[in-house]
Amino acid sequence: MVRTLLVRGLLLGLLAGLVAGVFAFTVGEPRIDDAIALENAAAAHEHGAAAEPESATHGHESGTGGKESGTHEHGEEVSRGTQKAGLFLATGLYGLAVGGVFALAFAGLRGRVGPRSDAALALAAAGTAFAAVIVVPFLKYPANPPAVGDPETINTRTLLYLAMIGVGLLSTAIAVTTARSVRGGPWARWPAAVLAFVVPVVVASLLLPGVDEVPDGFPATLLWQFRITSLGTQLVFWASFGTLFGWFCDRAARAPAPA
Repeated sequence: MVRTLLVRGLLLGLLAGLVAGVFAFTVGEPRIDDAIALENAAAAHEHGAAAEPESATHGHESGTGGKESGTHEHGEEVSRGTQKAGLFLATGLYGLAVGGVFALAFAGLRGRVGPRSDAALALAAAGTAFAAVIVVPFLKYPANPPAVGDPETINTRTLLYLAMIGVGLLSTAIAVTTARSVRGGPWARWPAAVLAFVVPVVVASLLLPGVDEVPDGFPATLLWQFRITSLGTQLVFWASFGTLFGWFCDRAARAPAPA
């Protein structure tokens, strides 16, 4: 049974990843293009400003008046066309990995925690994973477009983001344990579980350092659109995957046993 769930999780994770890739390509890539255009324009402006003193001094030595030094172009290591094509590979691999892990977790939770229905359990597990692994770190360290962020701090920012993911998972475990230990109906268990989830997240958000590397003058609308699109891509993935996984599990459970 675990093997069947694992194969199902891998295949449906791949499919959901491709669906999320379509959303990211359609909605997110234009925002990235805009951010890259701003970054290139700023770099060209700085390069041109730095080249002006040199061209004023040595312009008479070249027939172009120093034009060559002001229009030097740096080739991209990876073209935007390749990056856009690789987007689907990235989301597909992401879906495979997440689908496999989710299937194993689902097999462990099935019949022990959460709703008895496979479809309801899959949706509840997907929603919980989305909240713990995506929303929690997003609220503290939201995604930034390519033009935002210091390359020298990428390791620090990655560790902080992973720390918030750990906080989200730990908070989820605390919430589940609290819900199972509280006596009474849902009116008592649900508030206790929500409180047990929120308190560690809030405390960690206050204790962990903030990261604000948005340059002055960067369009707030573009930054907001990029972040919402990034969150939306994850929402599309988890909603698609949870729905598909639950539907197939429920369909398999209803199928008549072979004679």
